[in-house]
Amino acid sequence: MSAAENSGGGSVEYIQHHLTNWSVGEGFWTLNLDTLVVSVMLGALIVFAAMRVGRSLQVGAPSGFQNFVEMVLDFVDKQVKDSFGGKDNKLIAPLALTVLVWVWLMNFMDLIPVDLVPAILHGAGLEHFKLVPTTDINTTLAMAGVVFLLTVYYNIKVKGVVGYAKMFLFHPFGKFLIPVNVIMTAIEELAKPLSLGLRLFGNMFAGELVFLLIALLSGAATIGAALLIWFPLQVVLDLGWLLFHILIITLQAFIFMVLTIVYLGMAHASEDDH
Repeated sequence: MSAAENSGGGSVEYIQHHLTNWSVGEGFWTLNLDTLVVSVMLGALIVFAAMRVGRSLQVGAPSGFQNFVEMVLDFVDKQVKDSFGGKDNKLIAPLALTVLVWVWLMNFMDLIPVDLVPAILHGAGLEHFKLVPTTDINTTLAMAGVVFLLTVYYNIKVKGVVGYAKMFLFHPFGKFLIPVNVIMTAIEELAKPLSLGLRLFGNMFAGELVFLLIALLSGAATIGAALLIWFPLQVVLDLGWLLFHILIITLQAFIFMVLTIVYLGMAHASEDDH
């Protein structure tokens, strides 16, 4: 269904159609295949690009793409040094780089015209297909959940089981308010992955809705004066929002990366730091 066809089914149906995943299964066991396909393809693209750069490294006169890759690496390395401190963990920098690039690429899918890919796949017999993985809350919460599990792992590794338990028992109000401490610390810890995942999902979902609403401007207009008015307005708004959205997708990828580094840095803090 394209924007031009929404007059028959209505604007609500048009938006619902574009926000429906290509999925199999029911209930908890539902798999959003479009999310999985696009995420895996973008992950494979990252691996392929990294292999190409690794095989064609130039020391004296690096190519333009290698210069860009080195610039990104330096940027991520600086963020890790600033947010993670001098703690020794060889996983953090590669993880931060992967998060930044992968999340940015998934966000970038939102800049592809909203009707383009669904229309092509509809012609091939596929009714629904959402192109932007980060507009699927399962994606963002899954990534945030992995970060949360890593923080639990490093909390236990650095502090030990007893030290990790003390963080719940005696933080933030001391030994005389243990029940309150447990509740407050549990809420604090669970709020980290929830806010991390929901922030990214909310911003990307809202951005996709704006693109859909802009697409509707001239969708129901017939050929004539109305179309001559609404179509130019749609082009201007679409271009303006696209340029602004480039900043949003980059900022959201950056925030997700920085918070990942910060949360893992907090997990590496000693008991005395609490």
